[in-house]
Amino acid sequence: MQIQPYLSFNGNCQEAVEFYADVFGTDIPEIILFGDRLPEPEAVEQDRSDKVVIRADLEQDETRMLLSDIPLKSPDSHKDKMTLVIFSDDLDEIKILYYKLKEGGTVEMELQETFWSKVYGSLVDKFGVGWQLNYDDGRMNQVV
Repeated sequence: MQIQPYLSFNGNCQEAVEFYADVFGTDIPEIILFGDRLPEPEAVEQDRSDKVVIRADLEQDETRMLLSDIPLKSPDSHKDKMTLVIFSDDLDEIKILYYKLKEGGTVEMELQETFWSKVYGSLVDKFGVGWQLNYDDGRMNQVV
């Protein structure tokens, strides 16, 4: 299991990626935009322009930081936030952690299949810490 920081921004993720790449002396990573992943009508409907970042991975040595913009229609779109992301190739472990972490917390997205993960869920635990859980079945590497 790996736990990684996930930083979300309010529309300026691409600028942040370039800034952090310079700060940490890394190459600018591939930046995936919502407009590249969603059909145009769906992207427009969800207010996700082609300039909104869906994902970028910044890697330094053995540390990886994930970055994206918060979707404009999200209730959190007015603020930046950080969550911790768990990647595991053990589906049972993902389920156990998800159900333990959600006790007394707030579910943002129930465990479900997404285009980047066979099983993904997100929540804020009872202490206010945001978590994203990804079953790492190899699909993530196909997206990036």
